[in-house]
Amino acid sequence: MTLDDDTLDELTAEAINIARSAGQRILEIYDTAFEVTEKADETPLTNADLAANQLIIDALSALTPDIPILTEESADIPFSERHRWRLYWLVDPLDGTREFIKRNGEFSVNIALIRYRSPIIGVVYAPVMDLMYYARHHAGAWKQRGTEPPVQIRVRSAPDDDHITVARSRAPKTGPKLESFLRKLGVHREVSMGSALKSCLVAEGLADVYARLGPTSEWDTGAAQCIVEEAGGRIVDTRRRNLRYNTKDSLLNPHFLVFGDNDRDWVKYLEADSVEDSTVVIPASQLANGDPSLSQ
Repeated sequence: MTLDDDTLDELTAEAINIARSAGQRILEIYDTAFEVTEKADETPLTNADLAANQLIIDALSALTPDIPILTEESADIPFSERHRWRLYWLVDPLDGTREFIKRNGEFSVNIALIRYRSPIIGVVYAPVMDLMYYARHHAGAWKQRGTEPPVQIRVRSAPDDDHITVARSRAPKTGPKLESFLRKLGVHREVSMGSALKSCLVAEGLADVYARLGPTSEWDTGAAQCIVEEAGGRIVDTRRRNLRYNTKDSLLNPHFLVFGDNDRDWVKYLEADSVEDSTVVIPASQLANGDPSLSQ
């Protein structure tokens, strides 16, 4: 497939439609007595996750039958197969299952198109809010609420130290690493949000930084990363390197920071033991194939 601008625009529009359809399917289950089970990693799973997952897989398979799909609910594809992918869809059909279970509305459908280990299309849709964020490579980041016209979004320059706004989860406890980060940051304001919507708050300039110093997976960040980057921000590991995708057997992300103002050294607020060795692992076979992402 030739990914020129027209094709990327078409794929972005289709991904938006698919996310809306998945969101509608989730809402059909949202107000019912849905079933909650537990996955092997002790995270919750509902029939809404599974229904949205199947809808998205079916729609993307029909749209681009030659592009592989990796979703949270089908993550058992071995790296021996995945490492050959140059282009693939990365999907979290229901990001924020705990928020879904709490019925607080702060969950999203995340769809990203990954090329050479970086996202080039990103769609994050919050169905309860009917709020859509989307971006594609070199075309900016956009926000649309309901049927209103889309508006372009941009990160903001970080204000004075005592006016920093931090996006964070609604977790009842603050881990020691995040607690230390917030303490070193000094006086700040906090805005709580679930799912990938925290990163989108940074993308639209409503927050300055989001520090994720705990476990996440690649489908949690792929779509949001495209949106943040096209809005002028970055999502980086604790060594200031952009997050990369499908580089190793594990699909876990390193700890990361989302921020808008690249002139500020956000990493300096981390404790030394929070700066991980998040080395990207790429098989030797790819080195011979001249993967253009290796130069970045």
